[in-house]
Amino acid sequence: MGKAICFVILSFQIIILSFFVGEICGNKQVRALDNLHKSKLRGGSEIDRRSEFKVEELVHDDDDVIVDSEEEEISLLKEKDKIERLPGQPQVKFSQYGGYITIHKLAGTAFYYYFVEAHQRSKQSLPLLLWLNGGPGCSSLAYGAMQELGPFRVHSDGKTLFKNNYSWNYAANVLFLESPVGVGFSYSNRSSDYSTNGDKKTAVDNYLFLVNWLERFPEYKDRDFYISGESYAGHYVPQLAHTILQLNKKAAKTIINLKGILIGNAVINDETDSEGMYDFLATHAIISDKAAYDINKSCDFASSNQSECDAASSEVDKDISFIDLYNIYAPICKNSNLTAHPKKTSIVIDPCSENYVYAYLNRGDVQEALHANVTNLKYDWQPCSDVITKWLDSPSTVLPLITHFLNNGLRVWIFSGDIDGRVPVTSTKYSIDKLKLPIQTAWHPWFAYGEVGGYTQVYKGNLTFATVRGAGHQVPSYQPQRALSLIKHFLRGTPLPETTRIA
Repeated sequence: MGKAICFVILSFQIIILSFFVGEICGNKQVRALDNLHKSKLRGGSEIDRRSEFKVEELVHDDDDVIVDSEEEEISLLKEKDKIERLPGQPQVKFSQYGGYITIHKLAGTAFYYYFVEAHQRSKQSLPLLLWLNGGPGCSSLAYGAMQELGPFRVHSDGKTLFKNNYSWNYAANVLFLESPVGVGFSYSNRSSDYSTNGDKKTAVDNYLFLVNWLERFPEYKDRDFYISGESYAGHYVPQLAHTILQLNKKAAKTIINLKGILIGNAVINDETDSEGMYDFLATHAIISDKAAYDINKSCDFASSNQSECDAASSEVDKDISFIDLYNIYAPICKNSNLTAHPKKTSIVIDPCSENYVYAYLNRGDVQEALHANVTNLKYDWQPCSDVITKWLDSPSTVLPLITHFLNNGLRVWIFSGDIDGRVPVTSTKYSIDKLKLPIQTAWHPWFAYGEVGGYTQVYKGNLTFATVRGAGHQVPSYQPQRALSLIKHFLRGTPLPETTRIA
């Protein structure tokens, strides 16, 4: 991050998530999403883009889903996962857990989780919230937990932590999951699993994780449950939600008490995601109007004008090479070295934070405290996977799933940091327009901490769209106060404040 020249070498036949990529200006999540986008544009791509997402049959060993386990055994496993204190951690008044949940016993597949309960006085009444980062192939521990909405952030020394005073565990009990296989500390003993990831497999494995996690934490089985995430989690979140609803229906009972989903700067519809990105970059004077026109005309996911598409893409790549596309106005990381003593902190994310998190999570004492890397993986922990080698399926749209949720009474909120250039507000607005929903509450500003937090519009059917003013792709990193206000209102099911008096 922050290098002067940025080179990207793409694989044209399959998406290579180890990327063969040099340094780019921006974090690894940008890199992962950019490569998926370009691979889907290329002729001959092997990625299955069929738009319909169907719940795959849960193929697992008889012992993969834990049922009727001994209460004492469950209690011991949970207690074993309790994190007493992380190295360099300040004192806190909530419990935190970390460990592995086996999802496929025969293959030896286990997902790593990090769980922070809400602050002591409210943990029993507040809902359970799962957070997923995207990529595909990026870690929710790296981004969500350590740079966005978790209780701690890493100092510039890579050794110590400081409090995030706007952590989302003021609003919920928050669960972070490293998924799919090969992301972060999550692993499989079957090497072929690293080359068979895709949307369908991820949805099934995430579901198996949840069912087994709830066995270890049975006090949350009947708790209101919400799924949230950003970026390519615009696929993960709806697909997991759909899997939950379908399997609840199949079982004729509530296995997981899903109440709603929240997705931010989310990849939800290829055509409008792409068109909206280039329109945003043109209207913000980052690329030329001609470049936006050429690329929207030539790069149509059908590869009918491949040479023209390549030429237009090359021009855009040059224009965006020296900025952080996740926040078009943010400074870039100019010195990725750790410091002997922590730099002065701010509520806004340090542009070099990814480097601090990498150093911290690769320390042996940190991994021991987290109950992570128990199998001594042969590779370093990475914020985005270097060991996933293929992505097999990525539907062109998840809009039909969102329509299904609205028809079934699920709460759906979509939010956009308004200075993200990768999945910008224009992309999200274009995608929502495709749903052709009647407007219930017209566009208006919403307020947080006495200021305009952003703008919002509510649609009939229980869909709320909200922008977050001054935020990039990782909204809680850039506007933590406004993000906390947003999540509180989402979980309560209350409209965003229209006046400063109630903000």
